Amino acid sequence: MKLAIGCDEAAYDLKQVIKQHLVDTGHDVTDFGTHDGKPVLYPNIAFALAEDVARGTFPRGLLLCGTGIGMAISANKVPGIRAAQCHDTYSAERASRSNDAQIMTIGARVVGPELAKAIVDSWLNSTFDGGRSQPKVDLISEYEAASRP
Repeated sequence: MKLAIGCDEAAYDLKQVIKQHLVDTGHDVTDFGTHDGKPVLYPNIAFALAEDVARGTFPRGLLLCGTGIGMAISANKVPGIRAAQCHDTYSAERASRSNDAQIMTIGARVVGPELAKAIVDSWLNSTFDGGRSQPKVDLISEYEAASRP
């Protein structure tokens, strides 16, 4: 799968681990940065990645920061994006199956490398179920569209 990944300086080391794991498991990964451990304004990375996911350039994207919270808030500002912060495999699976989340965020100060890999795998190995979740996701999209200026 073609995937996008991005992080701030707090998650740079974890991003490198996850990126290598994704490549090792056959994914094509585009890195939106940061490309070193120097401080960055993480919303810029989240916005760029989320815009490309919203455009369909990537079916899914991963964003990492210290807690995962800031990246999720930032990505969710991009119209059409459903970003979910996940710190366990069950939440990651449900983010995909129930909410059709195209972006997942993880906190590097909250989750270690091995658990992070398992969380990513759980999310990527799940697909949207539709069914009883479809009207809920549709309502979110309708509200978003109606709220645009």
